[in-house]
Amino acid sequence: MSKLEKQPQSFRIETERLVLKRLTIKDAKFIFELLNTEGWLNYIGDRGVKSVEAAKNYLKEKVLHGRAINGFGMLLVEGKTTRNAMGICGLVKREGLDAHDIGFAFLPQHSGKGYAFESATAVIKYAKEQLALPKLQAITTTENGKSIHLLEKLGMRYIKSVRLPNDKEELSLFEIQLE
Repeated sequence: MSKLEKQPQSFRIETERLVLKRLTIKDAKFIFELLNTEGWLNYIGDRGVKSVEAAKNYLKEKVLHGRAINGFGMLLVEGKTTRNAMGICGLVKREGLDAHDIGFAFLPQHSGKGYAFESATAVIKYAKEQLALPKLQAITTTENGKSIHLLEKLGMRYIKSVRLPNDKEELSLFEIQLE
């Protein structure tokens, strides 16, 4: 049985090089930039966030609302020494999946440096040790080779192709058992 509960306002996960913390409305400029990168648009999809104001609404309606309902969500990933926002990593509960979904996305200048692996490893550890989740899942497009490689490096294995409700794109579903 999961111990999923709301994170305190000061929630943080620290790794050797990174700090993961709750996203807030103050992160709207960063979210606007991230959601409009080529990688996000190609592999995750256009969320229609075309201004910082739209990013604030996206944070309120999607990120903060999801966290309020599920007790956990995407986290801002910052450099430990620089405090610069680099990406996001965390857990979401998606309709059509039977476990929490681990997700990650980084600005292009922070890709390929091991930050996604480092932050996702910390989130998996938190999911296992603090939340007592029995398993995690992840979805990605079939052509997103970098994400597929990272999911496999994290110990996740391909399960099957899936289509989420109200989505016509076929995705690859990966899973890792935590128990």
